[in-house]
Amino acid sequence: MTICVFASSSSRINIEYNATASQLGKLLAKEGMDVVFGGGGIGLMGKLADAVIENGGRITGVIPSFMNEEGWGHHGINEMIITSDMGERKRKMFALSNAVVALPGGVGTLEELTEAITLKQLSLFDGSIIILNTLGFYNSLLDFLDNMIENHFLRSEHKGIWETVNTPEEVIIALNNKDRGNEEWRRIAKI
Repeated sequence: MTICVFASSSSRINIEYNATASQLGKLLAKEGMDVVFGGGGIGLMGKLADAVIENGGRITGVIPSFMNEEGWGHHGINEMIITSDMGERKRKMFALSNAVVALPGGVGTLEELTEAITLKQLSLFDGSIIILNTLGFYNSLLDFLDNMIENHFLRSEHKGIWETVNTPEEVIIALNNKDRGNEEWRRIAKI
């Protein structure tokens, strides 16, 4: 199984976010799950990658050429795929992955997570989408999604598109949950 992890590249964040990213990388490697990520060498991306590597796992970065030219890429990963732009980067990451995990991050991570939700809603991505809500980071987004449901911009059934967990250990449990049905989300996408 290959897991796409979206995460921050900021190096100026609370150390608990870093510890969580490291723990997730360690657990994914120990479970024998391959990882695809944005290719960054710092922030949560760097911590995740370092932990996967240190624990014998396989990790592939996908980075746009302009970011690679700036030297933002991680230098110790198994493979680095260079794309022409951000759109191609996301398409490649989704194509390589069986599931998505979103760690805390900025607008880039938010955009990647919401695209994953949109693609699943349209039955264009069928993997699990797991939101790792470290320190309640995603509480406001989850409230906003509830507001969309309350105001009929999303169906209540759409809450089944994503799963929210609080620890890296719960991510592994969610990824290993074979009982999750593969819904045909597109048939209820129209409201």
